[in-house]
Amino acid sequence: MSELITAELVDLDLSAETKSEAARSLAERMVSAGRVTDLDGFLADVAAREAQMPTGLDGGIGIPHCRSEHVAAPTLAFGRSRSGIDFGAADGPADLVFLIAAPAGADDDHLAILSSLARRLMDPGFTDALRAEADPAVAAALVRGEEAPATAPEPAEAATEKTATAERTAAKPFRIVAVTSCPTGIAHTYMAAESLEAAARAQGVVLDVETQGSAGFERLDPAVIAAADAVIWAHDVDVREKGRFGGKPVVDTGVKAGINRPAELIAEARAKAERGEISGIAEDGAGPAEGTGGPSGPSGHFGVRLRTYLMSGVSYMVPFVAAGGLLIALSFAIGGYEIAGAKSVADHFVWGESASWAALLNQIGTAAFGFLVPVLAGYIAYGMADRPALVPGFVGGAIALTIDAGFLGGLVAGLLAGAAVMAIQRVKVHPTLRGIMPVLVIPLLASIAVGFLMFIVVGRPIASLQNALTDWLNGLSGSNAVILGVVLGLMMCFDMGGPLNKVAYAFAVGGLADPTPGSLKVMAAVMAAGMVPPLAMALATTLRRGLFTRTERENGRAAWVLGASFITEGAIPFAAADPLRVIPSVMAGGAVTGALSMAFGCTLRAPHGGVFVVPLIGEPFLYLLAIAVGTAVSTALVVVLKGMRRTPGSGAPAEDGPAVAVAA
Repeated sequence: MSELITAELVDLDLSAETKSEAARSLAERMVSAGRVTDLDGFLADVAAREAQMPTGLDGGIGIPHCRSEHVAAPTLAFGRSRSGIDFGAADGPADLVFLIAAPAGADDDHLAILSSLARRLMDPGFTDALRAEADPAVAAALVRGEEAPATAPEPAEAATEKTATAERTAAKPFRIVAVTSCPTGIAHTYMAAESLEAAARAQGVVLDVETQGSAGFERLDPAVIAAADAVIWAHDVDVREKGRFGGKPVVDTGVKAGINRPAELIAEARAKAERGEISGIAEDGAGPAEGTGGPSGPSGHFGVRLRTYLMSGVSYMVPFVAAGGLLIALSFAIGGYEIAGAKSVADHFVWGESASWAALLNQIGTAAFGFLVPVLAGYIAYGMADRPALVPGFVGGAIALTIDAGFLGGLVAGLLAGAAVMAIQRVKVHPTLRGIMPVLVIPLLASIAVGFLMFIVVGRPIASLQNALTDWLNGLSGSNAVILGVVLGLMMCFDMGGPLNKVAYAFAVGGLADPTPGSLKVMAAVMAAGMVPPLAMALATTLRRGLFTRTERENGRAAWVLGASFITEGAIPFAAADPLRVIPSVMAGGAVTGALSMAFGCTLRAPHGGVFVVPLIGEPFLYLLAIAVGTAVSTALVVVLKGMRRTPGSGAPAEDGPAVAVAA
């Protein structure tokens, strides 16, 4: 920790009023210390991370953090606020703010040190000492762990209760294994682990935690898992290797619940164990244990689970689409569209000819595209039933390509494979067979079932439907294309990263699995519309600063980068503060952009990239025009609507968000 924080990175009188101001103030100290190379770029990364999930914790703590290419070395800055700053915690503002900056390629040792700080933040003695300290150098030393703060003695009643709890559980303590994980893997993962461990100690429960964060993934001992009475998953990303926890009661929740409600989660785990509620995840993927419940997977109603399965497949497919699409687009830029018919470069490559290099790029990209449908199907199945479902999923996806069922065939094959594996896992098997079930029996039987269904039963109807959809997309012109562009634009901008946005995006990316002129137009319209909300908010905060709060103006600066990068979520802070004015405005602009993109015949092979892939877009100048017009429409509407709420003498809005929200 000695290299992460020094006295110059400590501000014991942080005057910021909002979280963006706090981040900027602490980040400026990092810049002065030579730890951050680009202030605005780093703050944009912090804002993007904050948009994913608030970083406030109960107990008056804020931990804004991110990985960023603008960070020169792992760094931590600490600020203490007198008035408190709202970081989204349930119990109110934070007075202790820790800004954690990790390089994009931070090594495990530094991240492990950051995780140790995250754990110590759960110790009241540590935070009390930071609140009382008046010397920045001593505060930095406390954060580095050089002086352990004294912990107040326990009240006699609490000590007596702990003793009684220990006596009650001495004969056979209740055992829990837990997994904690978060998207960034820097702080919340380890805070949840520490919080659960502290609550378990207080209740006399034996608890072992596996932290699946960025500082490493060390598996729990199988013997420890086998001896556990229950399992707690506190996670915001998929738990890896779920099959290890099969046949046990599972409490499945978000990582913040692990931080804020550890005692409740432990009590829920006890209750499930007492009722005999066993998860539907088979031990080692071999088959469910006695009393097994439903299939494994995300909690919630069927629609939520289905969307999660489909998005799992799409998320794994996107890198193949991005790499393959960009390579093919580059090959066309170098060698023209006729390069697609070139002979194999394995036999006809000439070092000095640009046509050979164009053919090489085209054929590599085409090879990457060949994996799209199998990867989609395989990881839909994986999201449903874990590793045993990968083989039948990939097999089903390959069959979908063979019978020309395309993207729709891949979707169906993945769902069939996952369902087949879950059905087989329900069959009771002898313990001696469990070891070979996930690696031999389940993949074999499920592949046979999926292959039969895809070849004989559902494959041809799906292929016919896929061909009809392809013909419809390719035949879109005039008003039909414009209407589809309007619908896609409205979906992309309504919830800005929510379910409707993801459905439109998945539809567009799925079309790239079997690219046609129509599907390439859909992808272009979706990305163009998705760029409009943050760009419009950035432009509005620049042109009419007086209509926005200080926090919104700070967010507006970051929104330029987010919008240009096709990160629609950059407009969420504005929509949350003033939904009745912002959401209709950005939807209108998105609809205009989607319609113009379709009308102009713009095409796109890459699923992401924003302005950075414009040179590879079909009709790039018209594409930029469509984005500019939609941005202008949204900006004008939001300025007009916000201006209507002001009355003479009302002045500018308050410097923080509540006034705007009330006005809405």
